Parts: sequence; structure tokens; C-alpha cells
Amino acid sequence: MEIIGKVVRLGNLTEGTSARGPWRKQELIIETEEQYPRTVCLICWTNQIDEIQKFAPGQTIKAQIEISSREFNGKWYTDVRVWRFDPVGATAAPAAAPAQPVQQPMMHQTPPASAPAQDFYPPAEDSVDDLPF
Repeated sequence: MEIIGKVVRLGNLTEGTSARGPWRKQELIIETEEQYPRTVCLICWTNQIDEIQKFAPGQTIKAQIEISSREFNGKWYTDVRVWRFDPVGATAAPAAAPAQPVQQPMMHQTPPASAPAQDFYPPAEDSVDDLPF
């Protein structure tokens, strides 16, 4: 998966040691560039921590991510793990715009003037309905 957003700030740095040796992880907080922006906390592991130190607040990045969840003591935890970064800007091309026009939700659309008015009535009781609900 891919996510594009502006860097908000670096989050907590956590260090530890496991059976495989020492490890580090750090949070990178970004805000997506959509009509309704979302704030996302990306988890960066040992090999990416030096790379994220170079990002400045407000810089747009593209991250290749993997979303994973796990259960611990009856609670679920979800991580958005990064496996690759690409800066977006002068050297990188921005994401292409969708080929199809964005349509408004049906409740906001008005029928064309040439369309006949339709009346909606409940179906007659003797009509055959094959839906299970």
C-alpha cells in the first residue's frame, strides 16, 4: 500500500533488546493531503530511523506501508509499518490524478431537467420479491 502526506513531526523513539538483538522504532506523524485530511502515525524500524531524521515538518513524502494487527491480552493493536520512503517534490513526480471524474453522493445530485419525475410507492403485497430481507 502507499500513503502520501506532509510530515507533521517525529514521535517517540523506543529502543530495546530481543532474542535477535537490539532494536529501535520511531513514530513519524504525517497528515494526508485529501479533501478531509487524516493524521497517521507511521512506525519506522531500525533501518529507517536515520532516514526520517532528514525530513522537515511540512515536507511531502510518499511511504510504502504495511498494515498489521495483533492481539495481546484481549486487546487489538494495529501498526502502520513503513518499508520504503520516497520524497515528493521537485525530483519526484506527484501521484497521478484519477482518470474518472469524482461524482457527488446521490443525495446531492439533482435529476436533469429532461428527466421525468418519478413517484416512489411501496410494492404491492402480491408482488414477488426474491430478496431475503
